Amino acid sequence: MTTNTESQSNSLDIVKWSVAVLLVLAAVIANQFFAEASVVARVAGVIVTFAIAGFIAFQTVKGKQALSFAHEAHIEVRKVIWPTRQEALTTTFIVLAATGVVALILWGLDAILLRVVNLITGV
Repeated sequence: MTTNTESQSNSLDIVKWSVAVLLVLAAVIANQFFAEASVVARVAGVIVTFAIAGFIAFQTVKGKQALSFAHEAHIEVRKVIWPTRQEALTTTFIVLAATGVVALILWGLDAILLRVVNLITGV
């Protein structure tokens, strides 16, 4: 009984994905075909068609999983304690200073190794 239901769901999902992809392709082709039409009308048509295709895609199993994941991610982002402006600036300056120090060290090592290779090869 369960296998029959799953296969029907899979075949319906394939149909839904096909319709969604066809709608997106139709929007792209129509946008090119009506190139002389108003840009506002073309953009509105593409947005509406993409919205309909998205609605159809979200009715599939994978679409519902993606929507659930996005909702859970939104909840997790709300739990994050974001740094204050002062903390962000301080951290940025520390990273810039550390990067500068490492760059100077690498530049010095490069210069030393260049002189050693020049002494060895006699160039």
